[in-house]
Amino acid sequence: MMILLIYVAIFVAVMLLYTALHKFVRQAHDFTSLKTVTFGDESAVRANRVASVVSVITIFLIWGAFTGSKLVPIHAPGPFVGETSFTYEAVNPAGETDEGTVYVRVHPIDEKAEVPVVAEDGGAGFAKDDAIKVAAWRASDPFKAQKNDLGGQEDGYRIVSVNGQAIEPLGAVQVADGEVRMTGRGSLVFEPAKGWQMEPIWLPAPEAVWGRLIEIAREGYQNVTLLENLGWSLFRVLVGFLLGSLVGIPLGYAMGLSGWFRGWFDPIVEFMRPVPPLALIPLVIIWFGIWETGKISLLFLAALWIMTIAARAGVSGVNISKVHAAYSLGASRFQVLTRVIVPNSLPEIFTGARVAMGVCWGTVVAAELVAAEKGAGKMIIAASKFQNTDIVMMGIILIGIIGYGIDILMRQAENWLVPWKGKA
Repeated sequence: MMILLIYVAIFVAVMLLYTALHKFVRQAHDFTSLKTVTFGDESAVRANRVASVVSVITIFLIWGAFTGSKLVPIHAPGPFVGETSFTYEAVNPAGETDEGTVYVRVHPIDEKAEVPVVAEDGGAGFAKDDAIKVAAWRASDPFKAQKNDLGGQEDGYRIVSVNGQAIEPLGAVQVADGEVRMTGRGSLVFEPAKGWQMEPIWLPAPEAVWGRLIEIAREGYQNVTLLENLGWSLFRVLVGFLLGSLVGIPLGYAMGLSGWFRGWFDPIVEFMRPVPPLALIPLVIIWFGIWETGKISLLFLAALWIMTIAARAGVSGVNISKVHAAYSLGASRFQVLTRVIVPNSLPEIFTGARVAMGVCWGTVVAAELVAAEKGAGKMIIAASKFQNTDIVMMGIILIGIIGYGIDILMRQAENWLVPWKGKA
């Protein structure tokens, strides 16, 4: 929640600052700027490149700040590491009280450390000083502070307070650098303050992920190179998407142009459309097995319904006045299809293609989690079994980058093939 609030605050602050500065910058005179109406016109909305750059930088800075990265200048409060201590007050069977001190050494989680050295006599009273060590983000093993005390093993001997604050079994006391808890048997547990930073096992620092990328790019992972893993995932997605498009687009056109086709296939399409592709994995495995046929069939089904609906929507969205104008000029049905319906439906089809590609990416990773020898999903699930979060993060980032790259290519193809989008 804290990270989300910080992200929202940065977003609002940068947007207001950019808006204020933009008033002093001359507007560009292009097709969009010459429009009299832009609010609500999708063709007039263009991604603000400054916002895109700042967004990526913000995410990177927040990631680094909350993981203690050396690549960012500002860090969120991290876990306590260093030397600390707390006192406890003990009462012996005779009713006498005395104080002892527990010295604690909190060390980084990836390093080893020795227990602090205390004086041999442990103090003048019957409560003797003690020492423990604990790793950052961890809690110490339960220890009996009274074990070293004179008479500490006798019945009736108990610890009644920590740092002057009363404590009882199953209770807890906040101390300067963490928390001290008492178990039901009277043992103490020290847990150092965790701060706001994420533990590496939950979220590694950017440099750790980059280091893993370099390592796996050179040496591979589990006898498979990084390019092989990514290449197999990309191959499966492209084949499944192309097959889904080859069937879905003609089917969508048929449903948009023929009442019989629409009546026949509409129940099937509308039934399958809300079914997530992942729900089909068990059935696909039963029908096609766990090899490439099964994975590509699953991706085919993931893309099929999206492309069908996109093509059908594209046909339905053609302005009827254009069709009437074509017929009035003597166009045949084939000419109306190729010169009017197809060009005007392409924007919807490209939008559906981008959605289908994203769904296919998510589906192929999930399919590879189930059964695969190669692929990005297989690499991620194998790394997660050994709690290699840096490899998992690396795989997720690479999948996102490749998916974003494909989306950019599809946008460029749309701009090249459908330059009339939003202008007619």
